Amino acid sequence: MIDPINIKKGTVVKLDNELYTVTYSQFVNPGKGSAFVRTKLKNISTARVIERTFKSSETVEDVDLEKRYMQYLYADGDQIVFMDQDDFEQVSISKDMLEDILDFIKEEMPFEVNFYEGNPISVSPPNFVELEVTYAEEGLKGDTQGTAKKRVTVETGGEVNVPIHIKQGDIVKIDLRDLSFVERVNK
Repeated sequence: MIDPINIKKGTVVKLDNELYTVTYSQFVNPGKGSAFVRTKLKNISTARVIERTFKSSETVEDVDLEKRYMQYLYADGDQIVFMDQDDFEQVSISKDMLEDILDFIKEEMPFEVNFYEGNPISVSPPNFVELEVTYAEEGLKGDTQGTAKKRVTVETGGEVNVPIHIKQGDIVKIDLRDLSFVERVNK
């Protein structure tokens, strides 16, 4: 059991015999009354999101997960194939678990995959990835006022907003948590 105060984003909990991933957690301590935690929970099997408030006096059933470090191999239809880096076992995981970052992952990237009772339930990518820009329009000459941005395409097919000085062939570092440009990488 876990106290609601210790529930953080990414924690997996069990409610009503269903597994949920915490996507949002906020501790609230009002002037009057007892403290509580406001959360958004995503059902792992149905992907339905619910909002739930827990009183600080309640307890929540936490889940013991097996963490395995795996390497992305390739996409196969609506599945993604990963390989365990310790025993070379291959596991297929639904693309739905990585839907927002699919356009930014490349072969041999390391991932942390959480298993519950032998089934993969969540996939955590590295925080950053370095990708080559394959298409970028030229920035307008003299348009350097403020924080001008343009959209570029990277080697994996994803698109990201970058400063206008980035050109085709540059390597850029992208934060996979919010799909934002971090910096240009000098190689």
